[in-house]
Amino acid sequence: MIVRQTLVYDGPGGPFEGVIAYDDEVETARPGVMVVPNVLGQKESDNVHAEDLAKLGYVGFACDVYGQGKRTTRQLPDPAVYMNALNADRAQLRDRLKASLDTLRNFAFVDPARTAAFGYCFGGKCVLDMARSGLDFLGGVSFHGVYDRPDYANVTPIKPKLLVCHGWDDPLCPPDATVALAAELTEDGADWQIHAYGHTGHAFTDTVLKGHPAPRPGVGYDEKADRRSWAAAKDFLAELFD
Repeated sequence: MIVRQTLVYDGPGGPFEGVIAYDDEVETARPGVMVVPNVLGQKESDNVHAEDLAKLGYVGFACDVYGQGKRTTRQLPDPAVYMNALNADRAQLRDRLKASLDTLRNFAFVDPARTAAFGYCFGGKCVLDMARSGLDFLGGVSFHGVYDRPDYANVTPIKPKLLVCHGWDDPLCPPDATVALAAELTEDGADWQIHAYGHTGHAFTDTVLKGHPAPRPGVGYDEKADRRSWAAAKDFLAELFD
């Protein structure tokens, strides 16, 4: 049976609170996949992603990089308040991501040598920063992430394998930003893939936006891109952990 467990853990600026999901009928260690939330912070949709990963045979961990109790909604005057603070301090973001990854790696049912990370929107940027900074994980998937580089130097080579699932019409990452990411990852020796989905904008996996007006032009749920990116991510994990 898939179970959830709340984890409160330490880190810079913490404590932090995430949710881990796993099949409690499996007694052996298995790969762990960290889920990094979007601009709103840790929430139910991230817990569902963790459960979906647990159903595939992994341990899924919906982590927290904002801090316990620090969450936002799209109805607030500034839903990006916590994200903006971390965008202004990418070193602290890196260190909080490391604390979350260490929590996953140290969980009883996780094989610490086989971990990965999924990230959505801001979380996609986080996955890229994890790889850029040399954190110890095998690979990551960025779903409609953001590609600007941090203000510290990348490790070379970038060791984690990377899959970037991108909406070609994403206003946050226009084609020149996507091409620049490809050049960056190539220069730093990464094993990378970019899957670009035509006629698709930002937040294409966010089912909360399904059937609702877009919060801004170029942002919204897209069923085909959601389905295709999830299939690509499953194949990526199967190859990564083979």
